[in-house]
Amino acid sequence: MKIIKNIRKKKGFTQKALALKAGISRSYLCEIEQGYKQPSLATLSKIAMALGVSEATLLIKKKEAV
Repeated sequence: MKIIKNIRKKKGFTQKALALKAGISRSYLCEIEQGYKQPSLATLSKIAMALGVSEATLLIKKKEAV
């Protein structure tokens, strides 16, 4: 989920720091960011809370400008 990586970088978190704050492993966060794994709703909620955004923010894909 590229959106997680983008928000994480904008907020100045390393993968390690975000993973620790969300209570997941850094390797799992990396797999989620790269699209290799799909997080459960509970995990997505933890990540959203750690980033200070809503779950919807992580789920809604922004339309690209045409």
